[in-house]
Amino acid sequence: MIKHYILSINPNAEYEWEQRILRHPITAERPDFASLIAQAVGDEPGSYLVEVNIEVNLLEKAPNPQPQRNSMDGATKTVNSQPSEWVA
Repeated sequence: MIKHYILSINPNAEYEWEQRILRHPITAERPDFASLIAQAVGDEPGSYLVEVNIEVNLLEKAPNPQPQRNSMDGATKTVNSQPSEWVA
């Protein structure tokens, strides 16, 4: 059984559980490995000693998005805060 997932690694994530995320590429759901293994044995009731072989093949690496910077192109804006010019 071959399944495809997207692995996102962000060592700077706020929480440890967000540092490594594995998701389905279309539905974005996280894989339920227990259900996948149960399907592989036919979902028959009982207890099983199973061997799980995980083979990882890197298919593509997407570039890291660069944070966008807000720039005013060197323009400065002055705000007049003189009380005499305030209108009630």
